Amino acid sequence: MDFRRGRGHEEPEINLIPMIDVLLVILIFLMVTTTYTRFSGLEINLPSAEAGAEPKNKPNEINVLISANGDVRVNETQVVGHEISAISEVLHKAAGDAKESVVIINSDRDAKLQSSVDVMQAAQQAGLSAITFATQSQK
Repeated sequence: MDFRRGRGHEEPEINLIPMIDVLLVILIFLMVTTTYTRFSGLEINLPSAEAGAEPKNKPNEINVLISANGDVRVNETQVVGHEISAISEVLHKAAGDAKESVVIINSDRDAKLQSSVDVMQAAQQAGLSAITFATQSQK
């Protein structure tokens, strides 16, 4: 007896709808769980310089040296004491009548950060707003 006579021969087929549903669920899961981070940064416009151009008004430079033990020298003049007011007086004298003076801080690598902060506060008290730090290139 042949029981398959009434049935036709069915072709095997792959149903894609459940597979698409599973892939969509996985895609939604990945989109929800992924963290999108933005890297914060500063947008700055760097100045340009010409090689042959000389500055017309070169600002007065005040060199401040900070030793490892916290001693401060302003333009080779030793500052008596480590107080901000004493450093401010010497910086004010070094600036003189110059409108734009630049304070260049040369600090020993073993000096405490507080010494540099004290010099910056003293410069602010003396009315000097242009402050920069000197660095040494590694060769």
